[in-house]
Amino acid sequence: MADTKIAILEDGRQLEYVVSDNPPRGGMKYTYFTPDKKFAVQFFNNPADAASSIMRDRLNNIVGVYNPTLSEADGGARGNSAQAAEYFSKLFCWPVALIKSPEFGIVCPTYPKNFFFTKNSAKAGVQLPIAGKDKKSSWFTSSVSKYISDSEKGNFQTMLRLSISLARAVRRLHAAGLSHSDLSSNNVLIDPSTGSCVIIDIDSLVVPGMFPPEVAGTRGYIAPEVLETGNLKLDDPRRKLPCAMTDRFALSVLIYEYLLKRHPLLGPKIYSQDTEEDDFLAMGAKATFIENPFDTSNRPKDLFLTIKDFGRGIEKLFLKTFLDGLHDPDKRPTAAEWERELVKTWDLLQPCSNPKCSEGWFVLHDVKNPVCPYCHQKLKAEDVMHLKLKKQMSGRRGQWQQTGEINLYDGMPLFNWHFLSGCFPDEKVQDREMKAFISHQNGQWYLVNKNLGGMLSPKGNLVPAGQAIQLKGGEIFQSCNDTNALLVEVLQ
Repeated sequence: MADTKIAILEDGRQLEYVVSDNPPRGGMKYTYFTPDKKFAVQFFNNPADAASSIMRDRLNNIVGVYNPTLSEADGGARGNSAQAAEYFSKLFCWPVALIKSPEFGIVCPTYPKNFFFTKNSAKAGVQLPIAGKDKKSSWFTSSVSKYISDSEKGNFQTMLRLSISLARAVRRLHAAGLSHSDLSSNNVLIDPSTGSCVIIDIDSLVVPGMFPPEVAGTRGYIAPEVLETGNLKLDDPRRKLPCAMTDRFALSVLIYEYLLKRHPLLGPKIYSQDTEEDDFLAMGAKATFIENPFDTSNRPKDLFLTIKDFGRGIEKLFLKTFLDGLHDPDKRPTAAEWERELVKTWDLLQPCSNPKCSEGWFVLHDVKNPVCPYCHQKLKAEDVMHLKLKKQMSGRRGQWQQTGEINLYDGMPLFNWHFLSGCFPDEKVQDREMKAFISHQNGQWYLVNKNLGGMLSPKGNLVPAGQAIQLKGGEIFQSCNDTNALLVEVLQ
């Protein structure tokens, strides 16, 4: 029978956990689990860390006032609603309690099962010992991914979905004045098959002016300025430490890896004959983006897919990070900018008509050249339909400006944020019910009203629920009778 002990929590509650001879051990903590494996009970490797008043204060605040996975009413982050708490509980593995006995420690929920590999996760016939291991991002973005079962790897659409989720989670941290300090493939678990992700190792969050960073980061995700000044003393004003600006760099690296399956700085360029110095320069002072349009010295020869394949919006943010902001942190895009642009890109997705396409989806950013960049399948002209969304300009009745665009495909669901100005599909959205969908039948395109009040046809006729508008190039109609209704222009 397994040996169990009782942890006494700070609030007096008791929690049973199973003691093992060789518990999983990380850089700072070792871990036991509750009998039902719903929670991890973690203690510190170094007694000095457990005794640190700064560490205890940091964790007290993380579990309570900074916690986005608890509503304010339940002791969580200020202004946090129950709906937002539920939403972010799926994006963070956030500590839920502190332990005072038998020693100081923390309690965290365990990762959901879909973030662990199973015995069927490796390709048939491949001896890859990954069963039971957590799904760190690098399993799917490095060369080892070729040994992972196709059923685990998802496709471009699911990688885009989890990129949106990660940007949203980081935006939430930064909005609260926090930064992760070690955002990396080790601390973001992903499940490409479902398009989900979760940020882990929350207990080292940085609060500027209150709780300083405890780690420099992970190779490949450390911002160049942190690496370049790492040899300076901590109190040297020239020393650059992990903060929100360095999180922005790491976030962009992760998104680049998810979408392109490679690192943005690892190219063929040799910076020094000394291997260690070469790596230091490649990631630090001399770092060069492999897609730098003005300096191709670090560009691999086999870039069949580039940032241009995702449309101008995503391309601009990558250039903003790895060109303008690579050595100038103030120029890096925020997590909120990434979130907004990735959501816009989601509406430009196109399913590839080639059943053997490796990714199944691509960004149709150029309707005049509708070609899948993965398999080079070209769409027929009649299979391309585009909508431009326009909102009324403030204080200018009858004048409209473009606010979004949508690429259509058969069965595409549409929601309030496709029809109403000021509605964005984040954690605050109350109504997530599908309002309409696209039907492509016999060469004709239709917008089918499922549950949208006051939809009007291009001729001004009411289109009740259950009926449809035939979409024809050049026509314009009002989406609904709401005061914030968008104007829809059809392009083909």
